[in-house]
Amino acid sequence: MGKLVNEFNDYRTRMNDRVMETANTNIKRFFALDTTSYAEGALSVKTKEMLGLVASMVLRCDDCIKYHLGKCHEAGVTSEELNEVFMIANLVGGSIVIPHYRRAVEYWDELSVSDKTIL
Repeated sequence: MGKLVNEFNDYRTRMNDRVMETANTNIKRFFALDTTSYAEGALSVKTKEMLGLVASMVLRCDDCIKYHLGKCHEAGVTSEELNEVFMIANLVGGSIVIPHYRRAVEYWDELSVSDKTIL
C-alpha cells in the first residue's frame, strides 16, 4: 500500500483505540451499529460499501471516502464500477464534490498499485 493509505489506516486505528478507551455505552453501540450495518444481508457488502462511498462523497467527508474506498477495494469493486459510483456521487452532490472526487481517485490509485486496477 502507498503512503496515503498507510497513514490513514494507522491514524484511524490509533484514534479509534483512543476513543474506545473513554467511550460511553452509547458511543460503543453506535460504532457497533456502523460495523454491523455493513455486514452481508439482503444487500451484499460490496453494494453497501458503494452506497457508503456515494453518501460519503455527497457529504464531503474525506475520511469517510478513504474508509469506504478501502472497503470497496477489499470487496472487489472494479475501476469500472468505481467510475459509475463517482458518476452518481457527482450527479447527486454537484460540482462541489469534484475536489473530493480528485482525492478519491488519488487514494484509489494507491490502493490499486499492487493489483494493477488503476483508473
